[in-house]
Amino acid sequence: MKKSLLSLAVTAFVLGGCSLIPDYQRPAIPTATQYPTGQSYSPATAADTVAADLGWRQFFKEPGLQQLIQLSLENNRDLRVAALNIEAYRAKYRIQRADLLPSISADASGTRQRTPADLSQTGRTTTSGQYSATLGISSYELDLFGRVRSLSQEALETYLSSEEARRSTQISLVASVANAYFTWQADQALLALTQDTLDAYEQSLDLTTRSSKVGVSSALDLAQARTSVDSARVSLATYQRQVAQDQNDLVSLLGAGLPDNLPLAKPLGTDLLATVPVGLPSDLLTRRPDIIEAEHTLKAANADIGSARAAFFPSITLTADAGTSSSELSGLFKGGSGSWLFTPSISLPIFNAGNLRASLDYSKIEKDISVANYEKAIQTAFKEVSDGLASRKTYVDQLQSQRDYVQASQDYYVLAEWRYRVGIDSNLTFLDAQRSLYSAQQSLISDQLSQLTSEVNLYKALGGGWYPNSVEKTSKLKG
Repeated sequence: MKKSLLSLAVTAFVLGGCSLIPDYQRPAIPTATQYPTGQSYSPATAADTVAADLGWRQFFKEPGLQQLIQLSLENNRDLRVAALNIEAYRAKYRIQRADLLPSISADASGTRQRTPADLSQTGRTTTSGQYSATLGISSYELDLFGRVRSLSQEALETYLSSEEARRSTQISLVASVANAYFTWQADQALLALTQDTLDAYEQSLDLTTRSSKVGVSSALDLAQARTSVDSARVSLATYQRQVAQDQNDLVSLLGAGLPDNLPLAKPLGTDLLATVPVGLPSDLLTRRPDIIEAEHTLKAANADIGSARAAFFPSITLTADAGTSSSELSGLFKGGSGSWLFTPSISLPIFNAGNLRASLDYSKIEKDISVANYEKAIQTAFKEVSDGLASRKTYVDQLQSQRDYVQASQDYYVLAEWRYRVGIDSNLTFLDAQRSLYSAQQSLISDQLSQLTSEVNLYKALGGGWYPNSVEKTSKLKG
């Protein structure tokens, strides 16, 4: 009996390596090998450091923003849920992996029974007992065709996918906090600009009112001045609301209130961000977490095909135990009290109305869907990086042109004010110069915000935002 058990165990070990999981082949990259080039694009070349290794503390130079990002990483609820999902999938993987090994349990039981004389076969009152102590294996499936192994591999890939999902959540959170912060600062700048413009409009209104009383300015001039003041007050209320809403957005992302010791922000036009190294499209496959997540999901679907295939083959289950039994507790460990039980069983699917075939077809379709999602993730990443490169190049020229336009509008305003005060031009010309300057300054702030947002989004698109501090090259670390 011992020899048969040993031979069965050896056979199970040999066949346990059998797997019906299809050989995994990474799908071809559904994009070009190079980012777009041309007049609208900043060149992308191989870099010593990829964006994913550029720490967010080095990319974001604003101390206040660094403080807010750190606070969000500690308190944001979405990030907390993502971390808990990792723990949940890790536990599921451990449960599934445990099925690869037999479950061994120890049991002990005892009964004592008194039988009355009228129920006893001997006609006399009897007292009997039964005691046992066993060590056994309960319903252990011999994984001859890799069904359990396939399920364990699927659970592992799902767990690894959840880890990348957390990374993706963090990267998105870092970018969202940065964009919300810059939007808040831009709206504060627009609010201050609008307040200054309103003050200037009110001064012009006072001047026009005095001029109207002495007959220098017409009723039309006075109406135009009042219109400018009212319009600026509407804009002021709008920006006050937007600043409040921006602050609420930040608080929601942080998962906590704004700190009281937040450093003063630097002007939007200053150097707030480091230059993002772009690298090549192939870097995205190993650096962008949503792409890695999609590939792990694809591998999980591939492993599920193996379990669906294995379901067509017989399932062999072993139940065995060995121990000692006796009618008396004192005789439980005496010679001759040993006992054993060995119960192998085999289940062979014969007819299931196409259930197994449908399950296999479903698994294959799920894999095809995962392939499409993986390819879509790559295409989305490629587009986002390409858009970022286009924004980087064009915003440089746009911002410079807008600064020139603001300066020209400022010169026009100064000249128009002087000509109005000396009586050369009418009030309408002066008001037009005020509105042009105000509009140009608004556009400059909006363009500065758009440029910052595009750089943040490019950093995110390249997989940046996971490390707090920059990671050195492996070669440097080894040296």
